[in-house]
Amino acid sequence: MGTFKLGYIGAGFIAKFQMKALQSVRGIDLVGVTALKGAEELAASARSNGVGDCKVYPSILELCNHCDAVAVFAPNFARIEIVEQILEAVKAGAPLKGVICEKPLGRTVAEAKRLVELGKAMKLPTAYFENQIHMKAITAQLAQLAPQQRSMGPFMLARAAEEHAGPHEGWFWDPTKQGGGVLCDMACHCIAACWYVLTPLGKPVDFLQPVSVTADTALLKWGQPQWRKRLLDKMGVDYGKVPAEDFATGLVTFRNPENGQLVRGQFTSSWMYDKQGLRLSMDALGPGYAFELNSLQTPLQIFIGDEAADAVADAETALEKSTASRGLLAIEPNEADLYGYTDEHIDACRAFAAGKDAKLNWAYGLEVTKLCQAAYMAAERGKTLDLTCPQVQKDLDGYVSLIAQGRGGEILFGKRL
Repeated sequence: MGTFKLGYIGAGFIAKFQMKALQSVRGIDLVGVTALKGAEELAASARSNGVGDCKVYPSILELCNHCDAVAVFAPNFARIEIVEQILEAVKAGAPLKGVICEKPLGRTVAEAKRLVELGKAMKLPTAYFENQIHMKAITAQLAQLAPQQRSMGPFMLARAAEEHAGPHEGWFWDPTKQGGGVLCDMACHCIAACWYVLTPLGKPVDFLQPVSVTADTALLKWGQPQWRKRLLDKMGVDYGKVPAEDFATGLVTFRNPENGQLVRGQFTSSWMYDKQGLRLSMDALGPGYAFELNSLQTPLQIFIGDEAADAVADAETALEKSTASRGLLAIEPNEADLYGYTDEHIDACRAFAAGKDAKLNWAYGLEVTKLCQAAYMAAERGKTLDLTCPQVQKDLDGYVSLIAQGRGGEILFGKRL
């Protein structure tokens, strides 16, 4: 398809990680970036790593005029304003072939619906970046177990977890800016991955119909006084006043519309995993077959003693969100590829070049947002939420969780606040 010219809006942690993924991709160049901060650093890194002659542009309009597609890697609270500017650039003649948005599509159902509307107004293909569905480990097990699925039937139960010690930047910890806590930040991955793995072979990603959600949210580690103080000192966020959940778990039930069979996806996420670093784990059970995935089962381990660790503080060069720089460390030589970032770039840009939506488009991102917000609502109400109920669907359209409103203490601390 020739060289596809990609631009990034945003130059923070996720943009840098996504840029690393491009080192493993042929035919896509990162040609530009615009951001409030960090753009020069990201552009220089892109050039030095051979992923494109990346230039810094002063505005979204200028960037859009020099790209085939742009990827929105900016903070959650800025998404709508950014995509509105992309729409204006398209109306002004920017030669875009598609637009990418990093998860979550919106902090609320209303925000996600607004982005879908803007996408339709652009009349361009869209891609929702949910990396875990693109993980090679997941696509490989689906290929390997395809004969079993065809002969025995699809998976019946999927369980997914994502855990680490907490985000890098203050806005991620602030529920009024991020849209919640760990459920909004990470359980969206787990819910989407379960939904995907449970989907029968050959069916669309939204084939299974969500029928119910039950969930629980809690503030465990980061609600303790010493950790609240550390968070306030380091990130400027006061969980004594505006707390978010650092643990979330739940269950989504899906129905096969063709035969009525019910299957379940169980999700867990936390910001208190103080072991090696980021851990993605998943397993699924079918009739007579199964698979298990653990991102920390690595072929490479190293050991660093205390004296050597004191000489060089480089914890996160080993693994994303690593909390240690000494001892026996698990090393992931190519995290960007392991987590699916490489393949989601390939999928999106190939689809855009062909004039099509990516495997996961913004309409799908909206559905994942609905499930995440339904989980918050179920946790607040303390009961299983019937997603087939018209009133529940109506309630979700205007719903903003107590945690996202900055009122999380009402359910996370209760009378103790």
